[in-house]
Parts: sequence; C-alpha cells; structure tokens
Amino acid sequence: MSLAPYVRIVARGQGRARALELEEAHSAMTAILRGEAEPEAVGALLMVLRLRGEEPSEIAGFTAALRDHVTGKLPKADLDWPSYAAGRSRGAPLFVLSARLVAQAGVRVSMHGWNAYQSPVASVRDALDLIGPDVRYSALEDLCPEAFELLNLREKFGLRSCINTVLRMWNPSQAPATVQGVFHPSYRSLQAEAAEILGQKNLSIIKGGGGEFERHPSKEITVFGLRDGAHIQQSADHLLSETRKLHEGETAVDLGALWAGTLDDPFATATVTGTAALALWTVNAAPDIAGAQALADRLWARRHEEKGAQA
Repeated sequence: MSLAPYVRIVARGQGRARALELEEAHSAMTAILRGEAEPEAVGALLMVLRLRGEEPSEIAGFTAALRDHVTGKLPKADLDWPSYAAGRSRGAPLFVLSARLVAQAGVRVSMHGWNAYQSPVASVRDALDLIGPDVRYSALEDLCPEAFELLNLREKFGLRSCINTVLRMWNPSQAPATVQGVFHPSYRSLQAEAAEILGQKNLSIIKGGGGEFERHPSKEITVFGLRDGAHIQQSADHLLSETRKLHEGETAVDLGALWAGTLDDPFATATVTGTAALALWTVNAAPDIAGAQALADRLWARRHEEKGAQA
C-alpha cells in the first residue's frame, strides 16, 4: 500500500494541506505497522507531522491502529502507566516506587516502555527489581517490534516523532484509567482530546520530570485529562517549600535505600508520594487530590506491611 495519498494530504502546502481524519490516520498507520509502506514515505509523513504539529484525530487514528495491530498480549489492568521519556537530564526513576505504592492499594498497574538517550542513573529497567510483584512491566521491543523500530527512527531523523505520543496513548492492557507524563505542556491538551476520541474515560496528564509521569513536589502543577469522559484541568498545590531541581545532575537517589528507610530524603519521598497520589486519584481511590495524597502518605508509612494495609 502506498502512503503517497496521506503524505499528499498533510504536505500539499499552505492553504491546501489538512490534518488526517481518524480513518485516514488509522489506514496509514496500519500500512506502516504491516510493513507495507515505503520507508521514504514513512519518513516523509512522520517528519511533516513533526514540523506542522500533531492533531488529535491523527494521534487517535494512529493509536487505534496500534491497538488493532497488537491485541491480547497483556492481561487487563486497572491503571496503564507508559514510560517513554528520553533525555540525559533525568535522575533516578522515583516514579517506579510510586507505581509500587499504588499497587499496594490493590490497583493492578501495567507499565510499559522504552527509554533511550538517558544517563545510567535514570535507567528504568535497572530499577525493575524494586518495582514489586504487583506491578507488571512490559518492554516495547517485546510487545511490538514494529513500533519499536518506528520509535528508533529518531536515530536517523535526529528528532522525535509522533510515535512517542502514540505509545503514551497506547494502553495495551486496556486499563480503564491511564496516567501520562509529557515534556512539552502543549501535549497535555492534545493527548486529552485524542483520548476522548478513543473513548477513554479516566486520564491524568502532567508535565513531568523528563516527560515521565513524575511530579515535582515543590511546584504547583495542573493536571489535564478526563474524568468520566469529561475534560479536566485541576490544579495541585506544591507539597514542599524547598526550591530545587527535580533531579540534580549526576547525583542519583538510591531507590533501594529510600524504600528500605535507610535513606532520609524528604524531597525524594514527596516526589514518590505526590506522584502516587495523582495516580490514585486517577483510579478513583480517593475523591480528590488531597484525599489521594493522604492515602499515599499512609501507604508510604506502612509500605513494608502486606498489600491492602492502607485502611
């Protein structure tokens, strides 16, 4: 199948080009994932969208095609947690402990991802021994090698593409709720609108550390997304008055020591519990962010007890 008609739609020129409609985006991505599209056309389509900016209908159509291409590989979960950040500015993946904390509340968490161009201290996969038995992590290259190849076209383009966004939207475990982190704030509304098109009901998106779903505890943040299918923009007040970067250069927090309690780091702890609170709020474990934060704090204090000890 030729991608030429779809490239022509988006690249005709000023006043003539338009965004792909949902069905058009679905057809284009289906051809790409099946290996039926010319490599040159794949690059042209992705880079035109990169230059022009993605539209909700395109992201929704691409995501729907990926979901159709990969079905039944993961058991259903309660919360989808994508992890696709890239960048050398990240520090230790504190959100891994947040996901573990959420799972201790009885939430089935499905995390999936691929992380490149990061410093060694930021490796998610090196921290998987701390993720706990109740969080499932799935590697992109195993879930969908074709999507993995598309993501790694960054090495040839020198730029990210809309595939980064699509993978955050994917939700391969068909969870009723999902959390997403973005690096660029404009993507919060884009992904919320695409999720609405796809019929997602509960979603939280934040500008997180390095693009991960990981909140800065010393900053007020705005959560974009959906609750029962309706759009939200909910502010969350800062948790600490301390002013510092979320991650300090090459100095990494020892995640194992933090979880074990042999490391006392209030900032790192607030990052973990604050991130967990937003995830707990997303799955309706508490009626509001304040209640979710209180729950996360109790879970942290009792983290070495059996699952469900939050009551």
